[in-house]
Amino acid sequence: MDPSLLTPLFTLLGTLVGGLVTFAVNRQQFRHQLQALQQQYKTEFMAEETARHFLSHKSFTDRSFDVLKKHLGGFEDDELRKILVRAGAVRTYREDDSEWWYLLSRMGERIEKLQQRA
Repeated sequence: MDPSLLTPLFTLLGTLVGGLVTFAVNRQQFRHQLQALQQQYKTEFMAEETARHFLSHKSFTDRSFDVLKKHLGGFEDDELRKILVRAGAVRTYREDDSEWWYLLSRMGERIEKLQQRA
């Protein structure tokens, strides 16, 4: 092989290897930072996950705020509302002024159920 091609080829190879090593190290650091934040805010992460679980139940698209509050105890009302919003939930009120929540991702399913009742 021509020696004038070897220098650029090895330079390119070294750059690629260095880039891959940097990418792997940064990715590992990102994972570690994410795990540290999840551990630090574990209560909030688990509360969002639990809220999604209750709002994802196949039989019920809507849940009353009182039921969610009962199962997600330990939070003030407004704090729980923020958790529900972070979980992807939307608030609605019924005719009796009771507060109900449903997942935005299940809006189509919710509309179908409301149309079946009407």
